Amino acid sequence: MSTENLPQSPEQPPRKPRVAVVFGGRSSEHGISVVTAGAVLAAIDRTKYDVLPIGITRDGRWALTADEPERMAITERRTPDVEELAESAEGAVVLPVDPANREVVYSEPGAVPKALGEVDVVFPVLHGPYGEDGTLQGLLELSGVPYVGAGVLASAVGQDKEYMKAVFASYGLKVGPYAVIRPREWEQDRSGARRRIVDFAAEHGWPLFVKPARAGSSIGITKVDDPAGLDEAIEEARRHDPKILVEATLRGREIECGVLEFEDGPRASVPAEIPPPSEHAYYDFEAKYIDSTPGIVPAPLTPEETAEVRRLAVAAFDAASCEGLVRADFFLTEDGEFVINEINTMPGFTPISMYPKMWEASGIGYPELVDRLVQAALRRPTGLR
Repeated sequence: MSTENLPQSPEQPPRKPRVAVVFGGRSSEHGISVVTAGAVLAAIDRTKYDVLPIGITRDGRWALTADEPERMAITERRTPDVEELAESAEGAVVLPVDPANREVVYSEPGAVPKALGEVDVVFPVLHGPYGEDGTLQGLLELSGVPYVGAGVLASAVGQDKEYMKAVFASYGLKVGPYAVIRPREWEQDRSGARRRIVDFAAEHGWPLFVKPARAGSSIGITKVDDPAGLDEAIEEARRHDPKILVEATLRGREIECGVLEFEDGPRASVPAEIPPPSEHAYYDFEAKYIDSTPGIVPAPLTPEETAEVRRLAVAAFDAASCEGLVRADFFLTEDGEFVINEINTMPGFTPISMYPKMWEASGIGYPELVDRLVQAALRRPTGLR
């Protein structure tokens, strides 16, 4: 019997890729991560992607959150919190750990677990430990779920400033003088650790910068002008990380450059300059996020300086085996040399952040930038590559 004249079932339209935007987290950068997620949720193309917002609370619970970017902004000098956005005070989102199953499940005490559908890619906009440092990336690798940004190794290297500097130096990138105080050294011999820092200052000069070795967003950093301020600075840094980094002051201009992975490899944006903030001792958390000290985009550099910092930014991206995106931060010293300070494998992505501003000045606006990052993640397999 012919089926030519029988009514045909309409073909189902292809399913849009589902993007889980994961944010918040257990680090001291929780609030900035929420702000970043708000910007991404507002910019992502809803005609092209389905979106699932998942917030991680400060105590580590994965919560289903409201898809309301307008509630995820800094208000009255205060950053938002996942707990304020969670649809339940007890409900939890569970990612699969079976690579053959990408279905996300939501459960509440006393209720039947609810399937939320499959996730095709995760956009992890977490900053700091327990998210940007390779831990979440490892979970996603086990689950077989593609994700935006650096893999396990590059994320870990990008988070730990000690090993980041060691990797850069091994690849011939210039780094500034630094010293590391490990937890055991401080706990067992404080006077010896303090003496080592004073000796370091005798060689490289005061002031010094004391900072957590594995934190970002300029949190926990203290500019120390003399030995009297050391103990307080160390304790402040250790509130965020038991391992601390001590850096010599580099005299020069702060220059940043964004790197984005294209189909044919990484490319660098136009660079930006961070001028000394007028109301702050240095470019700290308040200057960066609360008072929004504006950067200069593009940086007023010579063509030769611009070409060099862009080259070095891509070299840093490659040295750490990065993927997706990186913001590379440099000092242009008084003798005209670029010294790399650090990279961020998931840089600030708020509307005022320098990474999207540099790419906007390079011809790629915020929505296109988000789309390029998601597409790069969808192209990339999990596992060894």
